[in-house]
Amino acid sequence: MSDQRVTIDISKGVADVRLSRPDKMNALDPAMFAGIESVIARLRTETGVRAVVLSGEGRAFCAGLDMASMAAGGTGAPLIERTHDLANLYQHVAWGWRTLPVPVIAAVHGIAFGGGLQIMSGADIRIAAPGTRLSVMEVKWGIVPDMAGFALWRGNVRDDMLRELTYTAREFDAAEGVSHGFVTRLADDPHAEAMALAHAIANRNPHAIRAAKRLANAMPDGDAATLLAAESHEQRALMRTPNQIEAVRANMEQRAPVFAD
Repeated sequence: MSDQRVTIDISKGVADVRLSRPDKMNALDPAMFAGIESVIARLRTETGVRAVVLSGEGRAFCAGLDMASMAAGGTGAPLIERTHDLANLYQHVAWGWRTLPVPVIAAVHGIAFGGGLQIMSGADIRIAAPGTRLSVMEVKWGIVPDMAGFALWRGNVRDDMLRELTYTAREFDAAEGVSHGFVTRLADDPHAEAMALAHAIANRNPHAIRAAKRLANAMPDGDAATLLAAESHEQRALMRTPNQIEAVRANMEQRAPVFAD
């Protein structure tokens, strides 16, 4: 399936999602915002999807806002109104990946500036090619990161480094991004690495993976009592279910498991 700016191919439980505006390094214009919004909505309810890989076509992951198209009127979406649960549209195209029930892996290369950096930050795991150029770029244009960056970077990126990079808008490479927490790890072929990881995740109990993501999402805001209780409730819901029993049997019989979604 494809729309104006985003393609999606689903095979063997993995959704391969690609930003597809390569002539503009996948810069964010109104059609790109709409395309990402549409794909997130589809993935929220798509049956059989167990993991998502998010990447960009061409020379870059995403160069950030297409300033010319946004200056001409943008999407017309409101900033203050919460149109997508906790978020507005601009935040949703980054935050929405975190709210999907299944893990999302970003495969990043070339450039991830501004909004592109925030979109990749919505992924659970971020694999980048060496030399990928990154920047919290908004202050360069006299604005602040407002596509869910601060909510997504909390707990991943060291506070003082985030402040420095935000205040200066300086570029840094993927290796530095690993040290600060923007990037999970490096790979020469991030898309191939992300797809291999996604398929490995897709071969685990999908209900356990979804439960683990719910627990991970609760970590930044939950106190110890809340998290301890959540662990127990998730575990009780998983124990002795058909998929949990299949996981045990497959391991004991040294065979590939067959899980139901």
